[in-house]
Amino acid sequence: MRCLVTGATGYIGGRLAPRLLDAGHLVRCLSRSAGRLRDVPWADQVEIVEADLADPASLPAAFDGIEAAYFLMHSLGSPDFERRDREAAANFAAAARAAGVRRIIYLGGPEPPPGERPSAHLRSRAEVGKILLDSGVPTVVLRAPVIIGSGSASFEMLRYLTERLPAMVCPRWVGNRIQPIAVRDVLRYLIGAAELPPEVNRGFDIGGADVLTYAEMMRRYARVAGLPRRVILPTRVLSPWLSAHWVGLITPVPNAIARPLVASLVHEAVAQENDLAALLPGPAPLGFDESVRLALSKIRDADVETRWSTATGGDAAAEPLPSDPDWSGGSLYVDERSRPVNAPADRLWRVIEGIGGENGWYSFPLAWSVRGWVDRLAGGVGLRRGRRDRHRLRVGEALDWWRVEEIVPGSLLRLRAEMKVPGRAWLEMRAEPDGNGGSVYRQRAVFLPRGLAGHLYWASVLPFHGIVFNGMARNITSEAELLRGGPA
Repeated sequence: MRCLVTGATGYIGGRLAPRLLDAGHLVRCLSRSAGRLRDVPWADQVEIVEADLADPASLPAAFDGIEAAYFLMHSLGSPDFERRDREAAANFAAAARAAGVRRIIYLGGPEPPPGERPSAHLRSRAEVGKILLDSGVPTVVLRAPVIIGSGSASFEMLRYLTERLPAMVCPRWVGNRIQPIAVRDVLRYLIGAAELPPEVNRGFDIGGADVLTYAEMMRRYARVAGLPRRVILPTRVLSPWLSAHWVGLITPVPNAIARPLVASLVHEAVAQENDLAALLPGPAPLGFDESVRLALSKIRDADVETRWSTATGGDAAAEPLPSDPDWSGGSLYVDERSRPVNAPADRLWRVIEGIGGENGWYSFPLAWSVRGWVDRLAGGVGLRRGRRDRHRLRVGEALDWWRVEEIVPGSLLRLRAEMKVPGRAWLEMRAEPDGNGGSVYRQRAVFLPRGLAGHLYWASVLPFHGIVFNGMARNITSEAELLRGGPA
């Protein structure tokens, strides 16, 4: 089947396109700028058409020959998102009808309980769904509540609030019931909906295995993430407007996105029917805990997505993508430094591989010694383990308070910290030829905080990074330039 995906640079679209390819479909992506899809790993497997849903004249080429069209874009960060989404949906529907598209699939939001006035966000989602259902093209509208997956704005709000606040005074909507759904299950429904018979033209509620209050979601997130139990005190003082600003203060999710999402949380979001399960039989939806576990299974930095994994299974749909917003994926603190070296890369590598133990850490010795004693007092290993061999390292062996996680001989050494810290930490050192007989030394320290203590820890050591890490980079490069002879 030939499928058109709008919003391919967004959260759902960027995960749907490669899974449609895996299912054997031909995929065309509509984007206002083809360059935004240039670096995705599946770019050469899809057709990319530049078009704008706000410009009807640009759409016929995008819809030509399409059998199933996915409407996955929204303008939530814009002040006039309702108008923009309404016009985009109308243009999308007209272009699909004119091109003879067989099926439209739209991912919308939950319907508020009867008698409640919907938020602007949910009102807009419902309006877009009606426009598409009335298009004359058979349409499936999937009504999803909070989607659990790294990069989902709703999940990122939950993540940051829970990780950064061990105790919080929350608005009363934290007692509202929600039926969160894993992004993996959302994608399965989206792919399956394209195959539904033409007489199906309606909306479907979709949700996960658990119905929880928002407060229960935060507590269970904390448990899965290995955080202490969160203390949550509901109050009637915080209005949706104040709640949105509170979320904006605590989390990096932009206010323009947080505000309409928070306003929607005043409504309960529980599936009122499960009709889609009969039309699309498959595995039961995941529960909340497993959905969160998958979402936390990878670190955000795309360069370490596979090597620094903590997952035992993993689910790529729930993991971060390079195209996700900067504020998604949780906090990841990075200290990066590089220096030119007037020595070949093999000589620089000899210094890198010889680090630690009796050879030292090429930095402020007193600071490393004090940190080692502090770690031992906290029950850690400190600097007492040394190293097995003065010149060679192997993957998996101990190196003072580090563990050798990866070695690319002559090029890369990555160490994982085993000291007592509220989070996880890595130190990476690289030797790269510069093409002129010299080399470049690259050094990166990465810290993934756990809870508020992790953020405070990073802030407390940040003033010393200039001394410790800058000194390390300077002294390692100087040693390489002075080095002569030695083991080959």
